[in-house]
Amino acid sequence: MVAQSPKKIHLPKTSESESLQKIRHTASHVMAMAVQKLFPKAQVTIGPWIENGFYYDFDSPEPFTEKDLKAIKKEMAKIIRRQLPVIREQVSREEAEQRIKAIAEPYKLEILNDIKEEPITIYHLGDQWWDLCAGPHLESTSQLNPDAIALESVAGAYWRGDETKAQLQRIYGTAWESPEQLVEYQRRKEEALRRDHRKIGKELGLFIFSDLVGPGLPLWTPKGTVLRSTLESFLQKEQLKRGYLPVVTPHIARVDLFKMSGHWQKYHEDMFPMMAESQDAKEHEQGFVMKPMNCPFHIQIYKSELRSYRELPMRLAEFGTVYRYEQSGELGGLTRVRGFTVDDSHLFVTPEQLDDEFLKVVDLILSVFESLRLKNFKARLSFRDPDSDKYIGSDDAWEKAQGAIRRAVETLGMNYFEGIGEAAFYGPKLDFIFQDALDREWQLGTVQVDYNLPERFDLEYVADDGTRKRPVMIHRAPFGSLERLIGILIEEYAGDFPVWLAPLQVRLLAVGDEFLPFAKQVVEQMQAIGIRAEVDLSGDRLGKLIRNAEKDKIPVMGVVGAKEVESNSLSIRARIRNEAGNIQSQDVGSLSVAEVLERLKQANETHGNF
Repeated sequence: MVAQSPKKIHLPKTSESESLQKIRHTASHVMAMAVQKLFPKAQVTIGPWIENGFYYDFDSPEPFTEKDLKAIKKEMAKIIRRQLPVIREQVSREEAEQRIKAIAEPYKLEILNDIKEEPITIYHLGDQWWDLCAGPHLESTSQLNPDAIALESVAGAYWRGDETKAQLQRIYGTAWESPEQLVEYQRRKEEALRRDHRKIGKELGLFIFSDLVGPGLPLWTPKGTVLRSTLESFLQKEQLKRGYLPVVTPHIARVDLFKMSGHWQKYHEDMFPMMAESQDAKEHEQGFVMKPMNCPFHIQIYKSELRSYRELPMRLAEFGTVYRYEQSGELGGLTRVRGFTVDDSHLFVTPEQLDDEFLKVVDLILSVFESLRLKNFKARLSFRDPDSDKYIGSDDAWEKAQGAIRRAVETLGMNYFEGIGEAAFYGPKLDFIFQDALDREWQLGTVQVDYNLPERFDLEYVADDGTRKRPVMIHRAPFGSLERLIGILIEEYAGDFPVWLAPLQVRLLAVGDEFLPFAKQVVEQMQAIGIRAEVDLSGDRLGKLIRNAEKDKIPVMGVVGAKEVESNSLSIRARIRNEAGNIQSQDVGSLSVAEVLERLKQANETHGNF
């Protein structure tokens, strides 16, 4: 009997569903009420809805256990079945303060002091429980489905995120519109754990983290370095074909450089602390900082001599490592680190060249995505928020820059949406938002139009009429950062890299030691044409050799025995990716060494299957 395919359940995105926000916010209050019913000494702090769920922070003398979570969930079901109305009430600040003091919950007093608006909004669950809250909520607990709610974990959290303050216990939960959505969410969560790049990266030996080195600072093993180098070489070749000029810049610079660019004023809290040549220099902020961006360095290269319009566009490119002082709680494997390498390029163009160069940059990014098989993406026009003061430059410069981006996407007929307030402080961006195999969204490639930094650094070129004019800058990074891209690729491919990208492309398996010389000779031929290959020298039986190669996700394995040596061939087994993106291990059969070499060469050149 053929099993039926599971029915696909659509999971609405939190940002798109007001209903889910109400469900999760109400569920968080029900959970807090259940906790205080079972643990009367527990005090509540904050309990918002979040993407895919909700949480509440509690100050409780008793640590919550897995057994406690089950009891809390059971109590939540009782509260839901009581069909308690969710009542919104507005009271004066004085009234709210009196009520809080009556129940002796000091955290609520702190929260009340932070609320600037009046009157104060309170939400009640019947006449049993209440909390300060702005909403939104459902009208009754009866609108919650207890079978669509799950409590997931307990974690530590500091009050106000300050490690000098009380340590709290945070209970995470998830809530959905239906039990089917909960089951689908849990399936995706399990799949996410299976694909987790931290787990797969460790299994495949690609990178490590060391407590002695510090959090957010990955160490790349030989295999991981090969993966990085392959990606860099791929993009370098594409850039050279398009007229990019490679440059290299330092990892540190004087604070003055970033003051002139505006990064110090807008970004210094995210920069690593200043290093000074002397204490006096530190006091006067004349020291050095680790660079958070590459653009001010490329500007200095452009400005090192007077440029002619004949030299433009000038496209400077660098794989530049930058450093940002991310909070330890925000770090996550390779996708959020403190030191990362950006495939950075800055194009200096005349105003007349801007539209054409922007289109060429977008074409490069789309070509990169196609080679990496990243097909599910959308474009975001990241524009400034006119009501915010975080941006630099004139309204006219911003209008011109945003107009150039809009013209480009309309010329290309791209699907796009606007992200107001998502611009960099010096210019608007076209961001490519990629949706991975688990429907999670990541920002990868980006292109930015900048009239402001050329103005701040007084950049010029000599026009064809002999006058001095101001160039426009385009900032672009097709990968975004190598670290984040590799983390995403590991999870997208589940560690099964295509042949051209795999750190080790071929492993030859000799069925006996007498066949090792032939296998080594073939590997040398492969290496001579740039194929990354090795011979398994473990001496294990063939079955185990094959299992180990499968476990290591080697794209191509070749068995070598008496027949293969005699016919100068290999018995090939390959991991083939189908149109749906799934990997299937297939016996290709016996192929001559010459044919194997040619097929590997073609796979490298076309980024296709073996």
